[in-house]
This record gives sequence, C-alpha cells and structure tokens, in this order.
Amino acid sequence: MGSRLSRSGSNLSLLPESRRSGRRGEDRDSDNDSLDGLGRREDIAQFPYVEFTGRDSITCPTCQGTGRIPSGQVNELVALIPYSDQRLQPQRTKLYVVLSVVLCLLASSLVAFFLFPRAVVVVDNGIRLVTVRFDPSASKVLMNMTSTLNFTNPNFFSVLVQSVNCQVLYMKTVIGTRQLNNATTVLPLSETQVNYTVSVEIGSSAPYVYAFCTMPSIKVHNILVFMQTSVKTSYMVRTSQNTLEAYRYIDCGSNTTYYQKAPLHWHRSVSPPML
Repeated sequence: MGSRLSRSGSNLSLLPESRRSGRRGEDRDSDNDSLDGLGRREDIAQFPYVEFTGRDSITCPTCQGTGRIPSGQVNELVALIPYSDQRLQPQRTKLYVVLSVVLCLLASSLVAFFLFPRAVVVVDNGIRLVTVRFDPSASKVLMNMTSTLNFTNPNFFSVLVQSVNCQVLYMKTVIGTRQLNNATTVLPLSETQVNYTVSVEIGSSAPYVYAFCTMPSIKVHNILVFMQTSVKTSYMVRTSQNTLEAYRYIDCGSNTTYYQKAPLHWHRSVSPPML
C-alpha cells in the first residue's frame, strides 16, 4: 500500500510539472507569433502600395488599398470624415468674399462711368451768311439766313441729332421756318457743326420794312428778328430736347452776303423722362 501510494503520489507530483512545461511552451510560441506579427507589419509598411482590383470590387477611397468593398454597395455606403479634417474647413473665405465685392463694385462703377448718359451741349454759333433780295412788284424783302449749331458729345457713345426746327419772328410774326430731320450723328467725345438755312419773307405783314430796307439815305438798314431753334437728340434709351432763343440784327439794305458773329443769346434745355 505504501509503495503504491508513493508511486501515485509521485505521479501526482509529476502532473503539474508537465502542465507547467506545456504552458511555458505555449507562452514561448505566442511570443514568437507576436514577434512574427510585428515583423510582418513592418514588412507590410515597407511594401509598396499595389492595387489588386477584381471584377466585383473597387478600391476603397479611405483604406489606401488595404480593404475592399463590394461594387454593388457603392451607393449604400457612406464615407465618414472627421470634423477636424482640413477639407471641411473653409480657407480664405473672407478674402474671396472681399475680393468678389470689390470686383463687383469696380465693374459696376466702370459700367456706370462709360454708359451713364450725359447731356449733349448745343451752342448757337450765330448767323454766318445772309443773302438779301427784293421784290418791287410785291414790296417784299426776301432773305436767306444760314446759321450754325455746335454740338459737343461728352458721352462714350454716338449721339443722333434727330431734328432741328427753327422759326424766325419779326414783331411776333412768323416770317420763316425750317426743319431738318436726321441732321447728323455726333461721334463719342467729339464736336461737330450743323449748318441750316432759313428762307425769310417780309412784305404783306409789314409793308414798311420794304421801304425802310430800300431807302438810299440810310446807310445801315438793321432790323431785329427773333430766332427760336429746337434741337432733338437721342442716344441709347434717352431722348433730350434743347431750345435755343436769340435776337439777331440783320442788315436788309443790300443784296450782299456777309459774315456775322453770334450776339448775346440764351437757351433752355429740356430733357423728357427716359423711355
């Protein structure tokens, strides 16, 4: 009995030692595996990236080629980006907004400066030529008066002179009229002149004028006439009308042609609302 017990006791004592040795072997194996895993990771990190794309898979945009997703789930999966990702942070937004506002203001200012309509300046340059004729049978004085208008265009586009209307009055009686349509076109930032001739007839309304103009004892036969000229111009969508009024002295005593400078005159400018 004692020997058996001793053997059995020896056997019992040997079992834990064998288990311990087994565990130690397993621990050594796990350590070796862990070392092998670290070595594999280092090797994988040093291995260059190569895509192996199959028929039913595509490269994952965020896994750098280490994983695959089925091509049928492309429209079902959502990529998550961290809030601190630089792509989600706007860069130089204030600078872009300020630049865009400045450029818009500059462009609008340039457009307003070049396209803003400015009033056309119309100046009466006076009577240049006067031709006098007499009709003794009807006791009439016939005159042709040629006047000049100066147009100044301060705009950056052309201006059309649509019409020029002129009336000549003597003692509040109309003695001559003239109308010109589409007289001329004034180029941008330029000046031009328009000459027009008005035929004047004085006789039946004032018969004493014939006697005054043909009286040989008087050297200078000046009569005072009133000229009213209306000019209509158009440019872009704007139409303006200028009215020029002036008193003129005319020598009706001879059948001559002469040059006369513009005397004192004044004018009104009327601009109707934009069409």
